[in-house]
Amino acid sequence: MRGLLRSVARGRLVACAAAAVVFTAVPAAAQGSYSPYNETATAALTRYLHTLASDPKDFTSLIGAGRAALDLGDAQAAAGFFARADDVNPQSPLPQAGMGAVSVLNNQPQAALPYFSRAQQLGATLATIGCDRGLAYDLMGRQADAQADYRAALRGPDGDEARRRLALSLAISGDRDGAFQTLAPLVAKGDVAASRTRAFVLALSGDAGGAVSAINAAMPGSSASLMPFLQRLPTLQAGQKAAAANLGIFPDSNDVRLASVSTPASSSGVAFTGSVTNSNRLAGIDQLLEQPVAARAVAQQPVYHPQAQAQQVAYALPVRRAPTAAERKIWLQLASGPNAAALKGQFQQIKSRNEDLFDGIPGYVAESPDRARLVVGPFRTASDAETFAQDLETVHIDAFRWTNSPSDQIVPLGTE
Repeated sequence: MRGLLRSVARGRLVACAAAAVVFTAVPAAAQGSYSPYNETATAALTRYLHTLASDPKDFTSLIGAGRAALDLGDAQAAAGFFARADDVNPQSPLPQAGMGAVSVLNNQPQAALPYFSRAQQLGATLATIGCDRGLAYDLMGRQADAQADYRAALRGPDGDEARRRLALSLAISGDRDGAFQTLAPLVAKGDVAASRTRAFVLALSGDAGGAVSAINAAMPGSSASLMPFLQRLPTLQAGQKAAAANLGIFPDSNDVRLASVSTPASSSGVAFTGSVTNSNRLAGIDQLLEQPVAARAVAQQPVYHPQAQAQQVAYALPVRRAPTAAERKIWLQLASGPNAAALKGQFQQIKSRNEDLFDGIPGYVAESPDRARLVVGPFRTASDAETFAQDLETVHIDAFRWTNSPSDQIVPLGTE
């Protein structure tokens, strides 16, 4: 269950009140994979609605639809699906956890806590709800409680999102180095949202210039509209910082999100969430389920702001094979020596300085005619390699950039 508030396109994109793009976003579903398929939230929602058309009480599809709706930033529709799921199976913790996530997305952390408590009473663990309850605590200015929940969720199914939120919470608390160390495994694996979160860590730490540089690497040309947001972020109170960085809500925005996904609308005139003034949150869903399947499929196509599309930045995913003779790639060298077999022990010693920093980061041996090198990577750009080198430096691990030659043989550590 993935923290029911995963950020749209796994990024954080906000628009300044006066200008175009700023760099945060509406979090969406994070409470575990709502779909067994590798599909978008829109595709998942359409698939669940197909099932619900023939069986409106299918519990799995109601939960999946709720998570997909949250992933699309539509809290009202998600609340309707979760409420219907709770009617179907009131003994399951999933609807309660979902309603808690809805309250968090609506910036109502106090209202969220009773839902999470009820979910725990029904059997939910912190590994499954900690990512969302942690954000509720962050919004309340209770950073220590938030960080404890995020850490409990790190090994759960929403571990990546919990890691991003933990980094932001640490930055809010003033622990910049801890935030970088927390993010480093995701950044090194090419997680786009982690690279954007890193920019927020810089901004929260008062380094607006560094944040602008990081943002320009991810979204070239957007720094001019970002500067007012970045300069103001460190002046907010802790809970306000959490709302701004995670939800895109500023204290003077009347609790209205500055930028998000547009509400998907049906070509047949039926809004996905139903009328905003309708006090019955299930009414819109009932109406939606009564539509023909073809009409529903059209109705669920989300309308995103162009700037909310995922940007390809940061590190390349680790390659578990040797590059071909023509490939040159950028790596970070951690150690070298004449004996390739000895590098495995050196890598374990280096990792022991901070296991979390190397979470999911494999080591490689690059064998040249003169020596064997212990390397990590590969990286897409030199600046990406430098970013990870800086993260390693925070725990006193020296690394420097190295580019392989066509003759070098690079294999995963342990297979040399």
